[in-house]
Amino acid sequence: MLPAALALWAHATRDVVHAPTIHDPLAGALIAAAGLVIVAAGMLALWRRGGGLPMNAFPPPRFVSGAIYSLIPHPIYGGFILACAGVAVATGSPSGLWLVTPTVALGCAALVLGYELPDLRRRFGPALNSPWLPAIRPGAPTLIERLRIYFVVLLPWVVVFELIGFLGPAPGSISTWLPIERHLAIIEVTELLYASVYLVVLAAPLLIRSPAALRLFAMRALGAMALVFPLYLLLPFYVPPRPVMATTIFAPLMLLERTPISGVGAFPSFHVVWACIAASALGHGAPWKKVLAWSWAILVAASCATTGMHSIADIVAGFAAYGIVVNLPRIWKAILRAAEHIANSWKEWRFGPVRIINHGAYSGAGAAVGIVIIDTLLGPGREVLSISICLCSLIGAVLWAQWVEGSPALLRPLGFYGGMIGAMAGSIAAFPLHVSLWSAFAAVCIAAPWIQSLGRLRCLVQGCCHGHAAESVPGICYTHPRSRVCRLAHLDGVPVHATPVYSILWNVLVGAALFRLFALGAPAAFLCGVYLLLSGSGRFVEEAYRGEPQTRVIAGLRFYQWIAIACVVAGAAITCVRGSAPLPAFAPRPTTILLAFACGLLTWFISGVDFPESNRRFARLT
Repeated sequence: MLPAALALWAHATRDVVHAPTIHDPLAGALIAAAGLVIVAAGMLALWRRGGGLPMNAFPPPRFVSGAIYSLIPHPIYGGFILACAGVAVATGSPSGLWLVTPTVALGCAALVLGYELPDLRRRFGPALNSPWLPAIRPGAPTLIERLRIYFVVLLPWVVVFELIGFLGPAPGSISTWLPIERHLAIIEVTELLYASVYLVVLAAPLLIRSPAALRLFAMRALGAMALVFPLYLLLPFYVPPRPVMATTIFAPLMLLERTPISGVGAFPSFHVVWACIAASALGHGAPWKKVLAWSWAILVAASCATTGMHSIADIVAGFAAYGIVVNLPRIWKAILRAAEHIANSWKEWRFGPVRIINHGAYSGAGAAVGIVIIDTLLGPGREVLSISICLCSLIGAVLWAQWVEGSPALLRPLGFYGGMIGAMAGSIAAFPLHVSLWSAFAAVCIAAPWIQSLGRLRCLVQGCCHGHAAESVPGICYTHPRSRVCRLAHLDGVPVHATPVYSILWNVLVGAALFRLFALGAPAAFLCGVYLLLSGSGRFVEEAYRGEPQTRVIAGLRFYQWIAIACVVAGAAITCVRGSAPLPAFAPRPTTILLAFACGLLTWFISGVDFPESNRRFARLT
């Protein structure tokens, strides 16, 4: 049923997704066939080696790391994604290639991270390592460990990089060339240095001498892909290579580099990133190796400018991206320290029967930012609609949480999904104002990730939306006696997953993606659908690591994981809607700021002011 549903989805969105078409029946058929072979090999390995069926409801009793699993992680999912892409190429379906296939990949990743990985760790131990990354041990890497890097790292990089380039420059793209750079001479002989990065990176898995260095090479490459590829899609930069005079024997090689898609994925320069990653791995050991490897990397970076392929800004950004990737563990620890500080920062002030809690300020700030976005996108004269959305979202948040988790201990919880349903209900005010309902919905969806990101800071202080005990990754400790983590879950002093932080980071990415689609003129209904697809996928994963005792578990999944699945299905259906217009571009107005302040103040009162001595419904926040 799933393949048929995906085919119908691609057909229904054929007039909605406007992207370049790749139509090659033979190549597409071969890609799809290869994907199906990989799927079959994965199923066979689970049956023979795992002693079970490839079904999440009835998982194999034995962990499988051999056969096809020794080369390709999650071959059933990977093969299915490949088959989807192959069908899209064979039929020439832009929607199948650029919407359906990425959504399938995202869904598979969410299923692995949000269900299978926690389940594997429960059944086989929290120290379970990824078999597709080299283990840290003495000696040299095995041949299979070296070959695995090509399937896990290098091949996916080539595919994704080429696909991003095939999208071409977006309308309104900005060049990063400085005026002075246009007059710099091109040194054609340095093309040898520029092209050498392909050979060195391709040979690196075979040349690296220790499993630890090979593992670090793979992890840094995957981290760079996770950082840089979204930047290529989100930032409006296009850096066309400078023209070549073709005066030396190196000119043909330079012209070979200058393809119609050159310059699409240029900021940051992946040439620089790859050179640094390779140098750090190949320079491991003797000092002379480090000097030689890093000298080569610096020359490669210089050749990016001397060949006219990259601007100085691209090169600097490439070094910055590598610096971020190398320091990701330190950055993550710093984020966790900051989150832990906020989580234990509860403060309250009493004025007779009234209590003011400091965490309400975060919700108020989120509401204010959200209203600025919504009211700006709706345009002048629609303030009544913005007010309706704000009031109804607050009512919905309170009523939803009462239904899901209200109790004598939680008289006034607030629920995000209730707030979204309320905001959609409040959007009905669009009709008398002659505003498209889809435009109102889209404005809410564009604002929602930023509202939720700031609101999650309140979650940290209050202790709601907290994670369960963290065994295999660093966590944060709650110690304040007012926190729900200490009062209800009794996890005080226990490192738990920083699920509010997970949510913040994902919502920032979702918010940036929606703003980019808005800037590109995506239809309002399509924006709503994409929001539900992305938000639902992220929430499914987040819920797997949450530890609130009051959340029900239904058929092996937490209640909100089922809600997340429903959001993904609804998002796919909404992307099929035709005829909705793009949102117009407006600028914030003075009335927008005043309205945002008023809505933020009201939200602060609802979420940060209560009456702790009262037992009436809605009286107490905690």
